Amino acid sequence: MTAISDFILGRSSEPRLQAPAPGPGVLARAFACAARAPDHGLLRPWRYLVVEGEGLERLGDLFADTYGPEADEKILAKLRKSPLRAPMVIIAIASPVEHPKIPAHEQVLSAAASTTLLELALQDAGFGVMWRTGSPAYNPAVTEALGLSKQESVIGFIYTGSVISAKPAVPRLEPTVFVSRWPQ
Repeated sequence: MTAISDFILGRSSEPRLQAPAPGPGVLARAFACAARAPDHGLLRPWRYLVVEGEGLERLGDLFADTYGPEADEKILAKLRKSPLRAPMVIIAIASPVEHPKIPAHEQVLSAAASTTLLELALQDAGFGVMWRTGSPAYNPAVTEALGLSKQESVIGFIYTGSVISAKPAVPRLEPTVFVSRWPQ
């Protein structure tokens, strides 16, 4: 195995994050890595929004304000606080375009691969990362307020910052559980 494989095998989601967040240089390099995702047709069917500082509070307000009439105060408070769990949230957006040979679902997969490379690059730079979705990712009022077009979708809220404390190791599946040969 190589250092890259060892790094990937050590990857984990880190829910406990604090300042500092990645700076401009780290972000530029991480986004350059994200742009290396497999991308049939070189369509670049992804984009990202970086949210930090006061924007995190505004994002929490947006989550709460668009939740719906069934929300009680406890749910609304949780939604308002959720972006404050990290000093930076990067909103990963799948941005497929019409193409005669490359279907939209393939472009969404490319955007997810781009986001994975972004996460790995941030972790390689020493930052913790947590990919979250939840109801705000699928809420049309949220996506509209974020400026997404009708064909775009939020594929994740990427929380990033410095790890407060490492979490316990998560059991990992052995490949034999999810890999088989065909034909058998």
